[in-house]
Amino acid sequence: MAEAEIRLRRTFVALYGSQRGREATAEALAYGWEHWAKVRRMANPTGYLFRVGQSRTRSRKTPVVFTRPEDKDPWCEPALDNALSTLSDRQRIAVVLVHGFGWTMHEVAELTGIKVTTVQTHLNRGLAHLRAALEVTDRV
Repeated sequence: MAEAEIRLRRTFVALYGSQRGREATAEALAYGWEHWAKVRRMANPTGYLFRVGQSRTRSRKTPVVFTRPEDKDPWCEPALDNALSTLSDRQRIAVVLVHGFGWTMHEVAELTGIKVTTVQTHLNRGLAHLRAALEVTDRV
């Protein structure tokens, strides 16, 4: 459960934003704890709990909000939070988990239940959208 918590929290925060992401993680972990005998026998328990967290927080339609610390020195591009919020959910998950947290595309695919090639497509489209939104033309 400890390993699943980290992966779920990072994914849900990337998907829904800070507050709702933590709520989805808590919902998924509560379900996993309550139904541990069933969940632990599954081939992909983290992926199952990801779906549980999604379904339990689905009814709330709130915008994704990415907040920055109140530090005067930005830790990243100041416009990145707004640009990330314009991506589709799957594009945002792929970009944040692969480039933000260093996950492999296989890990993202396993967690979300989609093919690795689909993750690659979402990643490429998300990065292209971010480059256009941030007016970046050079790849470093």
